Amino acid sequence: MSQRLPLWVRRSIGRASDISTVQKIIRERQIHTICEEGRCPNRAECYAQKTATFLLMGPVCTRACGFCQVTSGKGRALDPEEPAKVAQSVVLLGLDYVVLTSVARDDLPDQGAGWFAQTMEAIRTARPGTQIEVLTPDFRGVVSCIQTVVAAQPACYNHNIETVERLQRTVRRGATYANTLKVLRTVKDLDPAIPTKSGLMLGHGETVPEIRATLEDLRQVDCDRLTLGQYLQPSQEHLSVQKYWTPQEFDELGEMARGMGFKDVRSGPLVRSSYHAGQMGAVP
Repeated sequence: MSQRLPLWVRRSIGRASDISTVQKIIRERQIHTICEEGRCPNRAECYAQKTATFLLMGPVCTRACGFCQVTSGKGRALDPEEPAKVAQSVVLLGLDYVVLTSVARDDLPDQGAGWFAQTMEAIRTARPGTQIEVLTPDFRGVVSCIQTVVAAQPACYNHNIETVERLQRTVRRGATYANTLKVLRTVKDLDPAIPTKSGLMLGHGETVPEIRATLEDLRQVDCDRLTLGQYLQPSQEHLSVQKYWTPQEFDELGEMARGMGFKDVRSGPLVRSSYHAGQMGAVP
């Protein structure tokens, strides 16, 4: 089902100066950010606020989710210099808050968990004051992988549930609803002091009761922070948008989430997983 793009989700390219500075630094080092790979509509705003989301372990994902425009295929050999290159970029950009995410690497023995830890160590060595949030894959629910990342003490552990339970198989292909809840629960079991975060992309055909049920499940595993945003179809080969939720509806869903006990909520058409990530930690 094809729908006309509403005005409230028309993308702004942002300030060219903010974007070009980051593009130059990451291209020179042959590293990646999900901001660029996904052409996030908020990237200039985030760059100006000294935040960025680095995409670790290459631009090729071993999974093929129906919503995601990151290339799917066989995982590439890891660049042994990537942690240092990311750390150098953090220093050059003067980033106060960094989000580290990655493609899924089911081909690696630890699914890339150790790579998150190595990169965090490199950043802290190069710029000790930078806070680091992680946005990890589900690691297929393997506790030892989650434990590796938790032991590196991120400022926040983010893992997105993406959609309601009924639509998981269609949207996420390779991930499961149960594993996402397991990841978030395991983080709290290992270290209750680390804030956890998750997010949904709306527009796949979910209903308000289904959204409420998903948020209840997230609260059951003590998820602290939440993002709600609009799914935008990257290409004709990806899942089509079933509904464009209005700004008012996002406001109402945000209020519902706050009433359920989430400590911080970002809800709006252009909200993404890392939107205002550093600011979320500052909320009492």
